[in-house]
Amino acid sequence: MKKITATGQSVEAAVESALAQLNSTRDRVEIEIADEGKRGLFGLFGSRQAIVHVTLLADPIEESLHFLKKVSEEMGVQANITVQRQGKTITFLLSGEKIALVIGKRGQTLNALQYLTQLVMNRHAKQYLNVVVDAEGYRERRNETLILLAARMADKAVRTGKAVSLEPMPSYERKVIHTALMNDRKIKTTSHGTEPYRYLVITPIQ
Repeated sequence: MKKITATGQSVEAAVESALAQLNSTRDRVEIEIADEGKRGLFGLFGSRQAIVHVTLLADPIEESLHFLKKVSEEMGVQANITVQRQGKTITFLLSGEKIALVIGKRGQTLNALQYLTQLVMNRHAKQYLNVVVDAEGYRERRNETLILLAARMADKAVRTGKAVSLEPMPSYERKVIHTALMNDRKIKTTSHGTEPYRYLVITPIQ
């Protein structure tokens, strides 16, 4: 973070001067008013300039991107990373050689990377942002697998008349299964446990 002190005939003028020096906008800085200044008699005698301390805040997306690049390199992966933003959801798309190392078994490494990137993002963001980290289209393939799994396990629950517990999954994967089965009146889905070991139970409705 970069911090500067600026002066001006008014607080507003001092802030504008600081923003110009930092080449930034108000939504990316933190402003501290040290002295509101004084106009003085006839605007001349006894006047005192306003003083402000302006701190340039870290950009949450840039910080998250830097984090992902650093972790990928430490894993021996030279990843190309594309950033997409839709509303409050920031998606990082990774591609390149050895990308399977970033995905891991059943996406566990990718899920852990997404969780850590989420923490980095919201440590610097002024409002809560959702983070998705994907690699070579893995998320879409995983969603298709989850939808098939949901149908198979729901059928098993109805056929046996017994509740079926799934393996622990991150919240967005549980949501995929919830959504896939929400219109099935023969079963209900509930979440149990605590993160990161929270899991779904599919229960037949007698």
